[in-house]
Amino acid sequence: MRTTSKWKLRAAAVSIVILGALAALVPYTGSLAEDAPLNLDDFDLTFEENFDTLSVSPWGERSTRWIAHTPWNGDFGAARFSDPLDGFPFTTKDGILRIEARKGDDGNWRAGLLSSTNPRGEGFSQKFGYFEARMKLPPGKGVWPAFWLIGLDRSGFTAEIDVLEYYGRAPYEFSSGYHIWRESHGGKNQNDGFWTAVPEGSLSSDFHTWGVEIKADRTTIYFDRKPVWGFDTPPEFHMPFFPLVNLALGAGWPIDETPNPSYLYVDYIHVYQRKAASPTE
Repeated sequence: MRTTSKWKLRAAAVSIVILGALAALVPYTGSLAEDAPLNLDDFDLTFEENFDTLSVSPWGERSTRWIAHTPWNGDFGAARFSDPLDGFPFTTKDGILRIEARKGDDGNWRAGLLSSTNPRGEGFSQKFGYFEARMKLPPGKGVWPAFWLIGLDRSGFTAEIDVLEYYGRAPYEFSSGYHIWRESHGGKNQNDGFWTAVPEGSLSSDFHTWGVEIKADRTTIYFDRKPVWGFDTPPEFHMPFFPLVNLALGAGWPIDETPNPSYLYVDYIHVYQRKAASPTE
């Protein structure tokens, strides 16, 4: 629903369809025994964004670390993603990034998104590894924050991993999932997902971590570094992925009760690569 500008006008409808499909999923009953609790001693840090400052431009025209739009220029949801302005939609303080969604005097909502890759494919991306964000989510109906990854090569399909999608109408759960978008290339889309239950309101009252490890054979979603869902890695995921984080609104749900303004707080985004096994292992 996010991966091509052709779908801008369909975003709400597609969101409802996918959300309904995910809600009907049978809870994951496979074994997570192979997905042991995460031990970062097994990894090397390859990308470190602690938001002491923020390097961002609308489209990477200043060779910034982040751009403020999806690389394919596809806004989605009920708020437009704003170019970075003085104090909006991004501010940093004490190593915390704040992404703001605000309804303007013109009656239109605007919010913020960061992508680590620009439209030319320049920026950070990585094949396999562990991608993690530490965040505190906004409360209120209509908010739609996300931490997600997109495969770098979109020439034949688009690979997407939604590490976290949160719908403010349901403060007792969040969703994770993946998509392989082939429809715009004449194929059939593929997706799957999982809901994780949490104490109501807990995601807005404190910081938590969401992560995903992509391996050649297995992909695992982590919440507070504990595995919550896993699936066999599709061959389409054997490519570099790049991270995005955003505060969107709507997802097909009304925003008439959305708090104005709303804030997503991001402590960090880190990416790791597994260390090579020693000859004795």
